[in-house]
Amino acid sequence: MFLESKNNKKLGKGWIEVVCGSMFSGKTEELIRRLRRAQIAKMNVEIFKPAVDVRYDEDDIVSHNENAIRSTPVESSQQILLMANDVEVVGIDEVQFFDSEIVNVCNTLANNGIRVIVAGLDMDYSGKPFGVMPQLMAVAEYVTKVHAICIDCGDLAQFTHRKIDDDSLVLLGETESYEPLCRKCYFGKTK
Repeated sequence: MFLESKNNKKLGKGWIEVVCGSMFSGKTEELIRRLRRAQIAKMNVEIFKPAVDVRYDEDDIVSHNENAIRSTPVESSQQILLMANDVEVVGIDEVQFFDSEIVNVCNTLANNGIRVIVAGLDMDYSGKPFGVMPQLMAVAEYVTKVHAICIDCGDLAQFTHRKIDDDSLVLLGETESYEPLCRKCYFGKTK
């Protein structure tokens, strides 16, 4: 079954794009850039984020550079399927915070001719793959890994180092709680 456009024509071929990396690497900035380009092209775009992410705004997706785009906060991935009607592009930020069903949701959307763009952390603070990200990266047609700058040495950073003592997997925070580090500096601090 394919989603139909207003003119009752099948939408184009769908696919999944994943933008991943550490904190402060520009994932959300890249997501916003891609979604804005789709809007400029006058495509029907729906944007979602997990309801738990209220760091900058309850509704908008906001990058660390304070670029923002309107989104709809959702409690579960299944809500995305219910709300993604008559769209050509779906954007999802902080995808690592969603339940495991998000992989099926993204596949369903892509199989129905929708371009799906997701952004999220590929590793948690302990350097392990984060949530559903490995599965999403495996099924995606396109994976873009972006890097931050190591706060200690200036090299490319791909690790998110938690600066405070808290073992929770999910701990929303910014520069007070996290810093980007390269491999050498990360493993030097976490020994």
